Amino acid sequence: MEAEALLGACVGAAESAGLKAVGRLCHAFPSTPKGPGGVTATVLLAESHLCVHTWPEQRGVTLDVYVCNFGADHSAKAHAVMRTLETLFMPGHAEQHALRRGAIAAVQTQ
Repeated sequence: MEAEALLGACVGAAESAGLKAVGRLCHAFPSTPKGPGGVTATVLLAESHLCVHTWPEQRGVTLDVYVCNFGADHSAKAHAVMRTLETLFMPGHAEQHALRRGAIAAVQTQ
């Protein structure tokens, strides 16, 4: 997948899930004798970030969606982004690891 197309898919997946893209960056790696180079796409979100790294020569991709849950739980939105991007790549095999980082906490003032 071309770098700009992947970046557009990432931004679209984030915004469709209700997250706000505030920055974006992609980099296409050069081709090698093994085949086309991979792509890294990163979207800075108001809620944190998402990154996609591709390795076409190994037919591999990693997806990382991190959302901060301070003040509101964005977990369902992160899962929606993952489902959308996973569908884009149609993997024959997928491994998923989810971490719950921190808890939703109310800010106390004294």
